[in-house]
Amino acid sequence: MPVSTSQGAFGWWRRIALWKKILAGLALGILAGALLSGNASIFKPLGDIFINAIMMLIVPLVFSTLVVGITSMRDPQKMGRIGARTIGLYLLTTAFAISIGLLLSTLLQPGAGVDISFDGSVNANEAPTLASILINLVPRNPIDALANGNILQIIVFAIGLGISLTLVGEKGEPLVTVFDSFAEAMYKLTGIVMAFAPFGVFGLMAHISGQYGLEILLPLAKLIGVVYLACTLHVLVVYSGFISFLGRLNPMRYLKGSLDAMMIAFSSASSAGSLPVSIRCAQKNLGVSEGVSSFVLPVGATINMDGTALYQGVVVLFIAQMLGVDLTLVDYGMIVATGTLASIGTAGVPGAGLIMLSIVMAQIGLPLEAIAVVAGIDRILDMARTSVNVAGDIMVTTLVGKSEGELNLDIYNADNKV
Repeated sequence: MPVSTSQGAFGWWRRIALWKKILAGLALGILAGALLSGNASIFKPLGDIFINAIMMLIVPLVFSTLVVGITSMRDPQKMGRIGARTIGLYLLTTAFAISIGLLLSTLLQPGAGVDISFDGSVNANEAPTLASILINLVPRNPIDALANGNILQIIVFAIGLGISLTLVGEKGEPLVTVFDSFAEAMYKLTGIVMAFAPFGVFGLMAHISGQYGLEILLPLAKLIGVVYLACTLHVLVVYSGFISFLGRLNPMRYLKGSLDAMMIAFSSASSAGSLPVSIRCAQKNLGVSEGVSSFVLPVGATINMDGTALYQGVVVLFIAQMLGVDLTLVDYGMIVATGTLASIGTAGVPGAGLIMLSIVMAQIGLPLEAIAVVAGIDRILDMARTSVNVAGDIMVTTLVGKSEGELNLDIYNADNKV
């Protein structure tokens, strides 16, 4: 049977791995932004459409997959075990992340010799108290939580509904079937949206590259370099090391299987916005079961902030070095402890990175006005730290899946990652 013209014309495009197409879009976007400068904003609608499409997926995908994941476990002890492992791993990797940031900043001294005034100030919202965090976990109106995209409240409601459906047994099966079908439809819609990803990433990167010129980047180039180096080392050393030594898995398979989600995270600077792609990577590329990935990844997108914690370590020392403030070992310990705990305490709060940074700086007596120094390049730093957050979510999901015997090794070890 002869191949249609459209299939023949675009067959080569379909044969290219998605991560390669996204990488090409990212590189071409940076080039277009550098060449066109401010005029590169004409491509911004491409990125906006893509981000809107991704955001469209988040709430229905998280809700349906969490309900399906909980009902598929059918064992409260298993759910508790998975939850404890998930939170334990997230806290451990966060402590590693902020320590790496502190170590590299101590060695490379990005703030030494930097003379930048900070007449302006950047205000961060006050960090929520533990009591308010716990109270706000439970939605008064689940429909309102769904409408507003409050992921933490959606998770709580979905877990409660999933447990209830499991407890009612046979009477809950029809609704479980509906959610299962709905989740499958959302997976398919995610695949359709991802086909547009290379063009969306191109639009986003062209706009960002055109917006930030060398005159903004040069004075803080060393800070940017240290943050990106620390992020790279955290993924390649800590995450790959956990995969290799704790999971007894090939880390290269994990890295290759996570690329799509990491690139979307880099271009969008949104952990929640990358969630649909993270779920797709975990299930299709790495072979994590639907039950584990549907539970661990949404939790990670809201409480796992390794990249943000790493950023705290680098930026706090950068500011201390810039101001000529010598920090003690107690200060270093305070930064690690405060940054790790604040990463959970401020999860899901708008401007969480800024809130975390202000909390850590206040603990060691640095002036909060100095945050204004890095505010201008925060988006560039945010891209790197969000990629780390997403890579960490997928790493923990893979390890939990392996520990529960819910990792398909044939899929994980396959060369043809989708």
